[in-house]
Amino acid sequence: MSGGEAVAVRVPRLLYEEARRLLEEGDTVQASEKLYKAAEEALKAMAEAVAAPEAREARSKGRWSLRLLDLAAKRLAELVGEDVLHGWDHAYFLHVEGFHEARLAREQVEARLPYIQGLVEAARRLLSGEARRAK
Repeated sequence: MSGGEAVAVRVPRLLYEEARRLLEEGDTVQASEKLYKAAEEALKAMAEAVAAPEAREARSKGRWSLRLLDLAAKRLAELVGEDVLHGWDHAYFLHVEGFHEARLAREQVEARLPYIQGLVEAARRLLSGEARRAK
């Protein structure tokens, strides 16, 4: 794993761990946003690693959009497993309902931890070479 890939694996993991700490402190709003960011960073890293068209488009536009992230999640799920798409769906729910609307209870955020963890783990597997890469 190159230095860039190592960072790309570490960042989502650190965000996930920070979200767990915030959740233990009762801060569901910030925990929700950290979980979303963990998923987003994992998706971006995986898309770059497999040279997904969505990553190329994001680079050419200078930013990722929700549409590109969602398309990348679908593509990556086909490559490395459904954990990617399920994790992304739950992350987006947390972003909207947990962060922007601030209306999720702790147990609602906690119920989504395994899905985000699955996405973060899928990124680790792909970036470390344990999962298939696109040809």
